[in-house]
Amino acid sequence: MKKLLISLGVLASLQFINAQNITSKKWADVFSYNNVLAMKEENGKIVAATENGIFFYTISTGEITKLSKANGLHEVKISAFDYNPQTKIGLIGYQNGSLDVITPEGITYVVDIPIATGYNGSKKINHISITGDQAVVSVGYGVSIFNLKKKEFGDSAFFVSGGVYQASNEATILNNKVYSVTNSGLKTHDLNTTFPVFTTWTTESPGTYTNVDSESTVAFSSSTNVQVLINGTFTTLPQTFTNVQDVVVNGDNILVADLNNVYSYSLTGILTGNVSIGEECNTAARINSKIYAGTKLSGIKNEDRNTFKPDGPYFNYSYKLRLFNENQILVSSGSRIDGFNGPVDNPRNPGFYYFDGMQWIYPSYFKSGTVKFNVLDAIFDQTNNTDLFFTNYNVNAGHGIYKLKYNSSSKDFDFTKYYDLDEPTIWNRRPVGFAYDDMNNLFATLGFSGATGTNAAFSYYDKATDQFLVKVFNLTSNGIQHPLFYQGLFWIPMPRSNDFIVYDYKKTPDLADDTLYILNASNNLPANTISAAFDKSGDAWIGTDLGIRILPNAAAEAKNDPQTEAIVIEQGGLAEELFKDSQILQIEVDGGNQKWVSVEGGGVYYLSANGEQTLKHFTKENSPLPTNSVTDIKIDKKTGKVYFATYDGIVTYQGDVGDVTSNFGNVLVYPNPVVYSNFKGKVTIKGLAEKTNIRITDAAGNIVHSAVARAGYYEWDLNNQRGIRVASGIYFVLMTNEDGSDKATAKIAVVN
Repeated sequence: MKKLLISLGVLASLQFINAQNITSKKWADVFSYNNVLAMKEENGKIVAATENGIFFYTISTGEITKLSKANGLHEVKISAFDYNPQTKIGLIGYQNGSLDVITPEGITYVVDIPIATGYNGSKKINHISITGDQAVVSVGYGVSIFNLKKKEFGDSAFFVSGGVYQASNEATILNNKVYSVTNSGLKTHDLNTTFPVFTTWTTESPGTYTNVDSESTVAFSSSTNVQVLINGTFTTLPQTFTNVQDVVVNGDNILVADLNNVYSYSLTGILTGNVSIGEECNTAARINSKIYAGTKLSGIKNEDRNTFKPDGPYFNYSYKLRLFNENQILVSSGSRIDGFNGPVDNPRNPGFYYFDGMQWIYPSYFKSGTVKFNVLDAIFDQTNNTDLFFTNYNVNAGHGIYKLKYNSSSKDFDFTKYYDLDEPTIWNRRPVGFAYDDMNNLFATLGFSGATGTNAAFSYYDKATDQFLVKVFNLTSNGIQHPLFYQGLFWIPMPRSNDFIVYDYKKTPDLADDTLYILNASNNLPANTISAAFDKSGDAWIGTDLGIRILPNAAAEAKNDPQTEAIVIEQGGLAEELFKDSQILQIEVDGGNQKWVSVEGGGVYYLSANGEQTLKHFTKENSPLPTNSVTDIKIDKKTGKVYFATYDGIVTYQGDVGDVTSNFGNVLVYPNPVVYSNFKGKVTIKGLAEKTNIRITDAAGNIVHSAVARAGYYEWDLNNQRGIRVASGIYFVLMTNEDGSDKATAKIAVVN
């Protein structure tokens, strides 16, 4: 276990939900909070658990706050949740079998879930139910009792018969007895010495049951009927349901969430109300005689169908990001299987999400219809800012390029046109990504093209005819990546061949007089190429299946059959190639010419300008990253904020490097003052020029430290030139740019 402490001074009545300052304030999540899995209420406040976090909604004020891996939780993919308002303790279960115990004193991460010998099934936490200071945890092998005060597991009952394990779908505790619903019946046992022995459990009611809850009584359900414990006997409610999603015993009420409806019953089984929510519900609660539903797609809904949730994308799936204008974002949600081959079939049909600078917008176009979408890229028309193109990479009928028009009044997109790319047959001509040239001409890359579907292709959007014209490359490589436009050329990684295309279209979009330059093994490219980026020196950084290669002075050398170069670093006195044999998913360059590199399964590395020094390394284990496979990285050059896209959600990191120029920007020093008892790290000075000469003096004018910063920021360890920490006092930072034409000053207060 590991434990994170929370300052008691910041806690409110629902104390755990305000557990802030757990991780660095530089991180934030851009998660979807639409799919509410479970809810609990305390004094007019609702705590809602969603796929990647928890949000807290105060009914009287409308205030909404959230808690996720970006500010305290340890995982994503929540699968179970419960909270006890009397003890102020919450328990979160995850799909990987771990738990977060949330108390007023902190958040404790529990990974040592008991596993039966010989059990090789899922570790997913199916359900959690808290009674007093103990919780019953349902998993694939049965149930385990968890002591909330000790934060450790007690007895476990492994539901095994004849060597076959049976899952507990849900379980609850009432009057010291555990009630567990399984696919073979409702099973019960008192919490006593024989609890772990499965043969001593009683099957109260045979059948396939999915939901159970208790408070003042017990209620459980199959998909079509609900049974309630009335006067010591289980009685079936006189109603056949369509598909029960949850049963909740809520005070004097029993709530049944049945697809779009929530039914309310008395403890004696009498129907007292029915509310139609208008969409599928996962769960429900009754608060002050009003029903609130936890929906699959809209957060919390009340009886008037008003929605309450943190703003965010419609789903968490994300593949590629585009940042543009003032804080606007386009998120493509598609994905591809190993080898960047066929698309992943997502039954949710997510499409793309758009943040207009104020709110997240999801096109209604993706909410209905029969076309299967796998959107790998989306881009606005740079000439009108209302037309939007997106690629559908799916193999089914309907793959191709689509054009929608954004309607600012309705905050929605209207369908305009479908382009089948002159190849309506499935598999062939699947579009991947877009790029504009410097004359606002739109181009797209296509995979699985040619007569046999084994070639890559390039396409140009002809505005006059409103068509995409296709040029098939004479290169056997059906896989292709998003194109990059740089210095009059298109640069295209090829993920299913040992090739990298440099395409000279001669600034004539008709593609008739173009020239294709191909870099491959003869140019020292070790394997399939996946990603590329250009730094401020004009060098191309090319990511492959087996590491990184650099092409210096790329635009000038690409046509001369050049040799790419590996980055060699020293490890333990031995020379070693950086990222040797690692798959490089994405490379991004910040304003200080430093590189962010995503490595498949290895998280994200932040490298110095030449790549020889690792400045930071973020993984899902040491940061809020949802996964160690980051499919895209984008940097807001104005603010320095870094966006990481993963198929489990988006997180951001507030970097120190914004738009770096030869002159100073808004110079900022933090933390300031530096109080040793509160902070023992380095002081950051940001907003610097591309090359900054720094002198730090004491109040008497004596130089205590000097340095040259080349990345737009500098970190001072508070040591003087002899390596000794400076004394308490005021220190002055004197800075000039490279040619001395611009100057800046700052003060730092040090308290030891």
